[in-house]
Amino acid sequence: MSNSIGEKFKITSFGSSHGFGVGAIVDGCPANLKLTTEDIQKELNKRKPGTSSVTTPRKENDEVQILSGIFEGKTDGTPITGIIFNKNQHSKDYSMFKNTPRPSHGDYSWMVKYGNYDYNGGGRGSGRVTIGHVIGGAIAKKLLKTQKIEIISHVVQIGDIKAKPQDYSTIKKNIEKNPIRCGDLKASKEMEEFILSKKQEGDSVGGIVETIAIGVPQGLGEPVFERLDGDLARILMNIGSVKGVEIGLGFDVATHTGSEINDEYQITNNKITTKTNNSGGIIGGMSNGMPITSRIAVKPTPSISKCQNSINLEKMENEKIEIKGRHDPCICPRVTVVAESSTAIVLADHMIRSGFIHPTNLDKSI
Repeated sequence: MSNSIGEKFKITSFGSSHGFGVGAIVDGCPANLKLTTEDIQKELNKRKPGTSSVTTPRKENDEVQILSGIFEGKTDGTPITGIIFNKNQHSKDYSMFKNTPRPSHGDYSWMVKYGNYDYNGGGRGSGRVTIGHVIGGAIAKKLLKTQKIEIISHVVQIGDIKAKPQDYSTIKKNIEKNPIRCGDLKASKEMEEFILSKKQEGDSVGGIVETIAIGVPQGLGEPVFERLDGDLARILMNIGSVKGVEIGLGFDVATHTGSEINDEYQITNNKITTKTNNSGGIIGGMSNGMPITSRIAVKPTPSISKCQNSINLEKMENEKIEIKGRHDPCICPRVTVVAESSTAIVLADHMIRSGFIHPTNLDKSI
């Protein structure tokens, strides 16, 4: 089982949905980064359940406790351990799934591979384990901020409803004004109504989340097999319910000619940039100084209350199931901070690897 990612800035995730707790160990963060519990809690609050009508009603405060790695308000270079204790589990809601795997969940795969599988809430395969991503991402974002790098994620599509393109500052302002975390306030209302209508039907809906990183210097990425876009695609694809990743123009490159989408260079105020950013800030596997943009396709929440077909593994016969419990009618709003965090983890790792951040002590020059 693989639970760690990163080379210099490494995140190890632990815990399960209905277990004792969930969290992460962050290894490789340089010493002397000012860091508080509040820095991490602020990010966790964006993904915690029960915050609006479009999220699961499961009530968890998700209050993080830092067990190591901080001394006198600063990182000390040792592993940073953050944990959140689960307090609102309803394991009885899942007893019927011990031998009956839920459609489009990982239940059956976990059963076949490991045999001893915690089926309560999906166990280790639950979306709740992304708390580890967010703990690691909060620290990574604080580290990147010392280099004036910012990252935001926002919902750009729910079902067939698409947000209109907005500039970075507008997106940053508007995502805090609606529960969908969409940069287009008009579209966000339509999205919310659509999600709630599907919730009323006992169904769910998917969408697309876009992540933008600005201030990233040129030269991050290690071709050939650790390209920046490759590492971003890897960590984003490893978020549960993500079924597709695009960098820049993504799959739309297939419908254009080279003359239409090539990012031509220009010099403005003695600075080299490109006229367009169809490559999403990454050329040849390395950052080119333009904003890094990615999009992920998020599938509808597989836990729906409609009757579905499954099997009974004990009796070896077909069986109908109905999933009760507390589930998100749309995962996208809460996935935004996970995508943000995942992007930050990769960028922080590559910033250290490429020599832009001192690997052991932020007070030292490179």
